[in-house]
Amino acid sequence: MEPSAAPTVDDARLHEFMGKAVLDMGAMISGPLCVIGERLGLYKAMAGAGPLTSSGLAERSGVAERSVREWLRNQAAGGYVDYDGASDTYSLSPEQAMALADEDSPVYLLGAFDLIASIYADEDKIIEAFQTGEGMGWHEHDKRLFHGTERFFRPGYRAHLTSEWIPALEGVEEKLHSGAKVADIGCGHGASTIIMATAYPRSEFRGFDYHEASIERAREAAGKAGLDGRVSFEVATAKEFPGADYDLVTFFDCLHDMGDPEGAAAHTLAALADDGTAMIVEPFAGDEVDENLNPVGRLYYGASTMVCTPASLSQEVGLALGAQAGEAAIAEVVKRAGFGSLRRAAETPFNLILEARP
Repeated sequence: MEPSAAPTVDDARLHEFMGKAVLDMGAMISGPLCVIGERLGLYKAMAGAGPLTSSGLAERSGVAERSVREWLRNQAAGGYVDYDGASDTYSLSPEQAMALADEDSPVYLLGAFDLIASIYADEDKIIEAFQTGEGMGWHEHDKRLFHGTERFFRPGYRAHLTSEWIPALEGVEEKLHSGAKVADIGCGHGASTIIMATAYPRSEFRGFDYHEASIERAREAAGKAGLDGRVSFEVATAKEFPGADYDLVTFFDCLHDMGDPEGAAAHTLAALADDGTAMIVEPFAGDEVDENLNPVGRLYYGASTMVCTPASLSQEVGLALGAQAGEAAIAEVVKRAGFGSLRRAAETPFNLILEARP
């Protein structure tokens, strides 16, 4: 048999690919520098300060000048800060400051870098999960995952949850204003629960999560927000959370992480009032793979490979929907659980907001 000819290499395509790879390497090595910028307050020191030399930023932030000089050059090369060569100064534009220095901004993104840092710390465990197929529980991850996830999603929840998502649900906002019972499943550190409880003071909110450390953190956050007595947090799984006749049950970016989302949905249906609603917030995704081959899909497929899918595989059933399940897959799950309907109520570039009714 004649040996097959070596494939022809297209130099232009090779150079294009290498350019992408170098861009990715630059992003990967800059990730820890973004974490450093947040932890040392460098971005906040630059916000609103106008042009600064490296010495000026070092003085404002209390760090060593030589280190901050190199940090600034990396940040300028990546477009995270602006550089003026004539004056050898660096500045943070209003747009950059929204994303990097203002934790109350709807586009604040530095929580994502903590989340990503946790994944690198868990590399060996994930490799083992690949080899065994047994998955890896949420609770087994580096603790930065819990804080990073909260801080990644909280700006979007704060910007959209009570102003757009809940009003898009049929009749739910009126109930919340007059006084309703709400269960927030997979509440984590309680960011979503606290946002809703603050906006709807006449309603009762209960947050549930199987992760005890997260529930403890949620209780602390509720106390700091002055919500003691108006909102409660309890350790419970999605298939066993207590209570009945809820007007609203919510799942924020967590249903796809569950080993048995159908079982969770069935328990939710049993816990709802006859005219109750389940709101399922999921990462934005199309129903077909090729619809998700874009920057947002790349981000979510990465998180799904390292966190979401292993979490589901580590539990009973292990359906492993993944973070890019899409609306059709979620609809199939909730309808098999007994819900009568599911519709897309709203969306953002990062989330699908789905309304399930009995």
